[in-house]
Amino acid sequence: MSELAGRVALVTGGTRGIGLATARALAEAGATVVLTGRDAARAEAVAKEFGGHGLGLDVGDFDAVGAVVRQVTADHGGLDVLVANAGIMENGLLGMLRADAVRRTLEVNVAGTVAAVQAAGRAMARKRQAADGTPRRGGAIVVLASVVGTHGAAGQSVYAASKAALVALARSAAKELGPRGIRVNAVAPGVIRTDLTASLPAEVLDGQAAAAALGRLGEPAEVAEVIRFLVGDGARYVTGQVLGVDGGLVP
Repeated sequence: MSELAGRVALVTGGTRGIGLATARALAEAGATVVLTGRDAARAEAVAKEFGGHGLGLDVGDFDAVGAVVRQVTADHGGLDVLVANAGIMENGLLGMLRADAVRRTLEVNVAGTVAAVQAAGRAMARKRQAADGTPRRGGAIVVLASVVGTHGAAGQSVYAASKAALVALARSAAKELGPRGIRVNAVAPGVIRTDLTASLPAEVLDGQAAAAALGRLGEPAEVAEVIRFLVGDGARYVTGQVLGVDGGLVP
């Protein structure tokens, strides 16, 4: 598969779970892939497994996010794809939430994603020469939302609020960046087997699996394939959309 040959892709939070599965899927489709993680050594090691590149990044640092996007653009001659996947989950009943947990969730999940989309939009809007020598402008951005961002979940008020913000970000950015040839979409996974959901009680996971129409939890690779489609040419007329990947959890 070489659908994304000659394109440069950046995946934030790419060292595990959906991010890692997405980085692998994009690399298999022919893209040059750079992934980020808070642990630079781990990011480099994981990326080498599929011929990619790894960089250290705390997405909660707004300025650092922009710097990494500029570095990737300079090192690889441009940026064609951004998958803003990095995020954290702070669970807790509304009345028990700590101020620092609220701030950190919004810094990472919302401000960090805004920083990535802002910097990527600037990079993609510039005219550049692709690896095959053809002129290129524009690109594709996918942000990771969640079904809880539109439907809510007890004990996940702040996480849900942060993901709802990303839905609004994707739809608004799509309108703003569309004239520059940049598509922006969001993916809203249901309950996927990742390190984030591993923190949830077993009875909660079992209940979510039973509630899904398909009767099971999702796998990271299943979300990654949807993202690969959204950043590829098959979705060239798709922007401003929120695509659920939840096994029928939400009607």
